[in-house]
Amino acid sequence: MSAFSTLGCAEFELSEALGLAENHGIDAIEIRALGGTVDLAKHFTERFGSPAVLAKVLEASAVSICAFNTSLRLVGPTAQAKEEFLRYLPWAEAAGVRSLRVFDGGESADKGELAEALATLQWWRETAEREGFHAAMVIETHDFLALPDAIPRFLEIAPDCALIWDTHHTWRKGGQDPVETWKQVRDNTQHLHIKDSVSRPGPRLPYSYVLPGTGEFPMAALRSALDADGYAGIMSLEWERLWHQDLPPLDLALQAARQRGWWSTRQVVNNC
Repeated sequence: MSAFSTLGCAEFELSEALGLAENHGIDAIEIRALGGTVDLAKHFTERFGSPAVLAKVLEASAVSICAFNTSLRLVGPTAQAKEEFLRYLPWAEAAGVRSLRVFDGGESADKGELAEALATLQWWRETAEREGFHAAMVIETHDFLALPDAIPRFLEIAPDCALIWDTHHTWRKGGQDPVETWKQVRDNTQHLHIKDSVSRPGPRLPYSYVLPGTGEFPMAALRSALDADGYAGIMSLEWERLWHQDLPPLDLALQAARQRGWWSTRQVVNNC
């Protein structure tokens, strides 16, 4: 399933993001930002008033929502951070969004950080069971899980957790071969983030993001590994234009991803 994150079009309203996906033949979007903010619960309240109204808007679209992307971290969450996370639940439940992205957090994956992460997962399990929530907490490999050997140690203590594998982050930050990382995460992953970069330092990072297929990320090898295992989950372009505003518009990145065969899309409506 093809998808993109609204990090690449954070200034858009929901209808514009859905329309962009439809025009490119994209199956789904994951919502991280809309209307220039990452406070989605506040944005939804201002734009739609109630979860039921949002649900009706989404029902009318051929594009689905594969995740709401929150800012919660498993390591070191405050009571306020947990409360902000829970504000997403009425909207997710009404709209049938079953994945709530959280970050792993942490820096070392030592025993203390792993214990904190496990405690946050347990808090969520107890809360979801008590409240009857259907959405799942899905953990992105963003911080300590990008480190070599951290994933197997984490999955040993949390074998049933769902992951969003940021394929670029474990490769660029963690120095890991994506084909080898796939072997570690494949039983827990139905959602991948994809992007590309070159080793040239950028304004904020020791590397620079580039259009899909024009950089150094070994996508062909990864696709071969995914295809060999019959991967049929989400492949989502995370075009981080909200954080890196020198990047070209998301529209151009979607064109590049399609032209270079990074994913299969539905028949496009317009020749974008």
